[in-house]
Amino acid sequence: MSEQTQIRILSVDDHPLYQEGIATIIRNQPDMVLVSQASCGADAIQQHREHRPDVTLMDLRLPDLSGIDTVIAIRAEFPQARIIMLTTFEGDMEVRRALEAGARGYVLKNMPPGVSREPVRISSAHRSHSASSA
Repeated sequence: MSEQTQIRILSVDDHPLYQEGIATIIRNQPDMVLVSQASCGADAIQQHREHRPDVTLMDLRLPDLSGIDTVIAIRAEFPQARIIMLTTFEGDMEVRRALEAGARGYVLKNMPPGVSREPVRISSAHRSHSASSA
């Protein structure tokens, strides 16, 4: 499967262990490719500009900007951006705010890897091939 037919993912998390775990899960999927990683909101915005991923996995809490502010900034520039929030807190008010800001959904960090991969596939199901090559 070529990178052009794979789901191109940007992973944003400030915890190295979570970053590595997410990267490992993605690398083990034949239909996904990790195009970049970021550990703060400012870098996530820049990486999104540079790589134009099909899906961005965004930690809700980042050291500089919140994940919500990062979603708002990315979607202001890229309205069709598909962002899935990563959080440890189910039912968190911040998750609701992230969804209102344009996130497509959220994944709990304690979900089994098999369950956590499906929102990426669902979110990217209607992606535009021209957007990923722009």
